[in-house]
Amino acid sequence: MMPAHETYDVIVIGAGAGGMTAAAVAAAEGLRVLVIEKTAFAGGTTAWSDGMVWIPANAKMKEAGLSDSVADAVQYLSSTVPETANAGLRAAFLARGPEAIAYLEANTEVRLQLVKAYPDYYPERLGATSGGRVLAPVAFDGRRLGEGFARLRPPLPESTLFGGMMVDRLDIPHLRSVGKSLRATMRAARLVLPYALQRLRSPRGTTLHLGNALAARLYASLLARQVEFLFSADVEDLSMQGERVSGVVIRHGSRDRPIASRRGVVLATGGFSHDAVLRKRLLPAAAGFVSAANTSSTGDGLRLAAATGAALNTDATSPAYWVPASLFPRADGSRGVFPHMVTDRAKPGVIAVNAAGRRFVNEALSYHEFVLAMLRDGNGEPDQPFHLICDRRFLWDYGLGRIRPFTRRYRRYVASGELIEAADIAQLATRIGVKPSTLTATIVNYNADAEEGRDPEFGRGSTLYQRHLGDISHKPNPCVAPIVRAPFFAMRIHPADLGTAIGMKVDAQARVLRADGTSIAGLYACGNDMGSIMNGNCPGPGITLGPALVFGYIAGRHLAERAMTFATTPATATTSV
Repeated sequence: MMPAHETYDVIVIGAGAGGMTAAAVAAAEGLRVLVIEKTAFAGGTTAWSDGMVWIPANAKMKEAGLSDSVADAVQYLSSTVPETANAGLRAAFLARGPEAIAYLEANTEVRLQLVKAYPDYYPERLGATSGGRVLAPVAFDGRRLGEGFARLRPPLPESTLFGGMMVDRLDIPHLRSVGKSLRATMRAARLVLPYALQRLRSPRGTTLHLGNALAARLYASLLARQVEFLFSADVEDLSMQGERVSGVVIRHGSRDRPIASRRGVVLATGGFSHDAVLRKRLLPAAAGFVSAANTSSTGDGLRLAAATGAALNTDATSPAYWVPASLFPRADGSRGVFPHMVTDRAKPGVIAVNAAGRRFVNEALSYHEFVLAMLRDGNGEPDQPFHLICDRRFLWDYGLGRIRPFTRRYRRYVASGELIEAADIAQLATRIGVKPSTLTATIVNYNADAEEGRDPEFGRGSTLYQRHLGDISHKPNPCVAPIVRAPFFAMRIHPADLGTAIGMKVDAQARVLRADGTSIAGLYACGNDMGSIMNGNCPGPGITLGPALVFGYIAGRHLAERAMTFATTPATATTSV
């Protein structure tokens, strides 16, 4: 269906968290908004994510009696993001973050709740907190979207239970204790019974959590404001009037059509995680071509902006945000990518080994730091093999990758090649292509100290963050246990990105900049189309969604506050690059 109008106040390209936030704010301020999405769904990578939003000194912390301040956050970022590049954007983020959340909760369907116990990733640094800077979306009833529920991007199948039931992270411990605890078993029943009823009317559960809830809340906000959506449409070019962006040229089906924008265009297409040319140009060769981001993130925004003279922000310590990932075949024949973020690596009784069969990293570090260690160890060589190693007890208690805890029938994963099984460590070494003597020595050395809960080689379990990801019921160290019970297992992991950090240069109003620092009138960017304000560093959970919401808010407000509107006659499109 083509748009109902030829002219809008604001056009947003991309329906992820950043784009939908910009659209929601502009619409709440009374502007006519069109959202153009290249896929058939709203939500982008956000709909697959954990939905965490990092906002220091937020009002909910104060309400809960947790201490934080912008000064503390500045001190923390001074050591975790030490580069001077983009300091002004970080200052804008810290200053306006609480304001953005308050606005969204007052004017949209967005509702966030405090996560009291989720430490910053470097809790030993000055200015760090043990919790509260992270906000999580409140669960959302998908039935409120009506027919729009079919347009919300579903979560990844691997993140649901029973073919479509989403679970809040706080319920995961209860599910792991079903049959062991009456309280946990009753809680699980209260989750499963409503889900069974929901499936009578819906192809999946309608109680939404995590990033799917955040995407749904933003989408619901746009539907409530009568924001128009154009799905399955490509933006061919940006229209120009002189040096100002005045609209877009879309390809929908077999037709090209110009659509004008009175105030501006917001680029929020999700970065370039799945563009082979840009990956080869901007990411290290050792990173390969594995990404956990949505497949629609193919650099569209960067190419559109480049044709207007926009500059890339390449001041990044890391060009992407990384996560170790395992690959597996789905039933439909597609390749699945499972990001090993928090469910297994830090639990007691698993280690990671490199191509030589030796440990190379503290497995309980953040997912970003873990992959940086993989890239260093690989010495720039693509496709270097890395594996997680565990025993039968670990697989049963914690699962591995997409294999859930308490899985009895795990041999189908072995048959597909996703999980490698062996009767002893020497045999396992042979099956993953390393010297049996090396892997045996690695396990023996690790086990000798793990019996006492120690890891003198890497210090695993030595920080609050690492212990938070471990198993608090395991003593004396929630992150360390020996690997002793046959059979033994290995799972190959790859460096993968969660999203790209290199994007367009913008100013504190989210306006896209040229190389000389001047802004391109009528052009804004947020989300992963905007260069990382953290320069590719990852100081805490929600470090991409936090800035996406805040700069989406800033863009929407700036578009609404501009006193001057412009002529709307469509102009000649720029030439694509």
